Amino acid sequence: MKMILKLSTVLISITMFACTASYKIKKAAKKDILQNKTFTSAHTGISIYEPATGKYWYNYQGNKYFVPASNTKLFTCYAAIKYLGDSITGLKYKETDDTLFIMPVGDPTFLGSDFVNQPVYDFLKNTNKVIVLNTSLWKENRWGNGWAWNDYNDDYAAERSVMPVYENLATFSNDSKGITVSPSYFSNKIIYQTNTWENWSTSVERDIASNTFLVSKNGNLRKPLVVPFYTGADSTLIDILKDTLHKNVYMNYTTDNNVNNWQELKSQATDSLLKITMHRSDNFFAEQSLLMISAKLLNEMNDEKIIDTLLKTDYKDLPQKPHWVDGSGLSHYNLFSPKDFVTLLNKMKNDFGMDRIKKILPTGGTGTISNYYRQDSGFIFAKTGSLSGVIALSGFLYTKKNKLVIFSVLVNNYHANGNVRKAIEKFIEEVRNKN
Repeated sequence: MKMILKLSTVLISITMFACTASYKIKKAAKKDILQNKTFTSAHTGISIYEPATGKYWYNYQGNKYFVPASNTKLFTCYAAIKYLGDSITGLKYKETDDTLFIMPVGDPTFLGSDFVNQPVYDFLKNTNKVIVLNTSLWKENRWGNGWAWNDYNDDYAAERSVMPVYENLATFSNDSKGITVSPSYFSNKIIYQTNTWENWSTSVERDIASNTFLVSKNGNLRKPLVVPFYTGADSTLIDILKDTLHKNVYMNYTTDNNVNNWQELKSQATDSLLKITMHRSDNFFAEQSLLMISAKLLNEMNDEKIIDTLLKTDYKDLPQKPHWVDGSGLSHYNLFSPKDFVTLLNKMKNDFGMDRIKKILPTGGTGTISNYYRQDSGFIFAKTGSLSGVIALSGFLYTKKNKLVIFSVLVNNYHANGNVRKAIEKFIEEVRNKN
């Protein structure tokens, strides 16, 4: 009888705390967000969940669909942790006496500036055999479904490809000879045009369907300019590899996708790639991560097929079935609910543990929240998202009473001068301080 009474007391205490927490959060949400003039015209969804009790502390339109922007990367991140292993595959290969056949699988780190150690480069540079490239796994387009076409010249929209090189970016800068470009392969593809307006700074614009770069200038570049290069032709990859490796590379168009015939060369630690992806919200790394998952699970690189596979397996129990189209969240076609993100993050915590998650997601004062949540550093671990009219934040929060909660705040269709991020920050800080 005493045991029953004690259990009843505990359950009543938990229920009373949950009710108190819900009241406090409802009050804070109303004050900081729902009645905030910045959000007057916006659509807003908020979900806050406590994993320890399996209870939602607060839900406001948590089951509604929103464009999540880069919060989409959380879904890519979970699948990458689960399926890419401790280290990503740099490429697959097989050898004969005189030939090295290589099959790229989408590794975005090859000759990337973030990675000093380059196993794939060393492997290709040191071989004495003829290199033959097989790109038969590639079943995709260079841009994701629903991407804005006029972003093609911006560094955040680097084109996807079967074997990225230099993160598929051309970097223009100054030296004693004037404007130079890396990789140097593009040096003879520059057309110079002098501006007629004195105050114009140097600009670089690539032709949308080729690697012709129009450089208009009135002087030196103040800082390096980074522009995606065109990946739509196999000849581009072949030529860049030849120029970089200083050896011949040939294309093999025959299909041999039997993975049993190919060995794997490992590249970088998976978590090191994911940490960069999440901290700076790197669209390119996220896109290539999803394509690498596709290559591993389906033996082809195709967004639609791998997303369909994941939704029918790992993500089959989501509260609202998402409309998911890319790995990064660049597309406005993506639609998820706040409850979807809460469910995913809880799954991530249960499957991989908070210690690992804390090393991948940015905390206050770091990454994309470097200007926010500084006083909460070490207590919040979250992913931001932003597109035109979209602000999102989903993640984990440790309250002052050391309770772990999972939250998702999605804001769509706002059109105001107020700072949406600051308002969300104030709300999240109240959730932490008062619970």
